[in-house]
Amino acid sequence: MDIGTAKPSPEELSLVPHHLINIVNPGEGFSLAQYQRLAYRAINDIQQRSKLALLVGGSGLYVWSVLEGWGIPQVPPDPEFRHSLEKKAAKVGEDKLYQQLMKVDPVAGQRIDRHNIRRVIRALEVQRGTETPFSQLQYKEAPPFNALIIGLTADRVELYHRIDLRVDEMIRQGLVDEVGKLVNMDYDSNLPAMSSIGYKQISMFLKGELTLAAAIQQIKF
Repeated sequence: MDIGTAKPSPEELSLVPHHLINIVNPGEGFSLAQYQRLAYRAINDIQQRSKLALLVGGSGLYVWSVLEGWGIPQVPPDPEFRHSLEKKAAKVGEDKLYQQLMKVDPVAGQRIDRHNIRRVIRALEVQRGTETPFSQLQYKEAPPFNALIIGLTADRVELYHRIDLRVDEMIRQGLVDEVGKLVNMDYDSNLPAMSSIGYKQISMFLKGELTLAAAIQQIKF
């Protein structure tokens, strides 16, 4: 999954050591807790060598879990339970599932975007596995390092223009072929990796559910 993730090129990877790249296959589960644990291990290793670690996002959820030292409930995924809730959401709507979360854990419900079905399901999964509200199991503990946070900003019009150019470039580089190869390797389109932005829309195009133009438009917006 090189093109759709904007993975650094082999030339870029050769310039400076990179960590946590090419460590799992698309079909493997990879949780926030696993990422956090491996990130801390890599940062510690870098500091032990008197080098400076750069944590580059990526998903804000994963970055903040490291920077703020989130306590993450050690509840293993339950594929059968998750699938049942996904089917329920598809049948009766995402809002019904969100209301289910609000009944058992309104604090978590207020923190989680009602349209982020994956996080809603995870909160319900943790509550079911521990019989404790997800929100009561969350805490923050300062990590064993200091961090300087640098955020880049841009004019919104310019930002959207750059996104459009990036998507067009990914298509030019062969995103359709990349997704097609993954599908031919039997990676299901419902996998978390295959349902991420770009891969989901191109998968829908390959299944005849979208035109290529519509898929590209959805990726951009």
